[in-house]
Amino acid sequence: MSKKLGNIRLTQTVLFVCDMQERFRPAVKFFNEIAEVSGRLTEASRILGIPLIVTEQYPKGLGSTVPEVNISNAVGIFPKTKFSMLIPEVDEKMRALCGGNVHHVILCGVEAHVCIQQTVIDLLNRDIEVHVLADAVSSRTIENVVSFQRFRHMGATVTTSEAILLQLVGDKDHPKFKDIQGLIKTIAPDSGLLTKL
Repeated sequence: MSKKLGNIRLTQTVLFVCDMQERFRPAVKFFNEIAEVSGRLTEASRILGIPLIVTEQYPKGLGSTVPEVNISNAVGIFPKTKFSMLIPEVDEKMRALCGGNVHHVILCGVEAHVCIQQTVIDLLNRDIEVHVLADAVSSRTIENVVSFQRFRHMGATVTTSEAILLQLVGDKDHPKFKDIQGLIKTIAPDSGLLTKL
């Protein structure tokens, strides 16, 4: 079995934004910080042409995605009650993306030990490589970001937003490099989450 190195191909990548909803704001640690980073990622998906899939957990009760996470370019916004993002509607949409050749999912949102974790498990079970962004994922308690350790053991890559964006362009001569550089020029806010890894 070959070792997974966390490589990622832009043309085979989808961005998942999980349940970044208004009602979670007061409950989730560092919500504003991870929302800011998630907003950078959705903007990067627009710039780079990466399909964006968004879920909202029971939006009737928990509200819509927060405005600082601009999801206007999403290929689908899916309500759900299941914890995993990989509901049938998302699965069907993914089969049509990247020429039916999705190999990588970049994942951000809430909560690390519930919806993010179940999504990681379901994606890995389908042999899709998962890149969990540690600076864009949180939970109601800091203790629950211990899930990052579990993600690594399961075979997911735990990385940061800046690392993944630079990996996606791969070269300062990439035609969109300056746009991405503009996104990361301001350092991502310090949520304190990375010290728990």
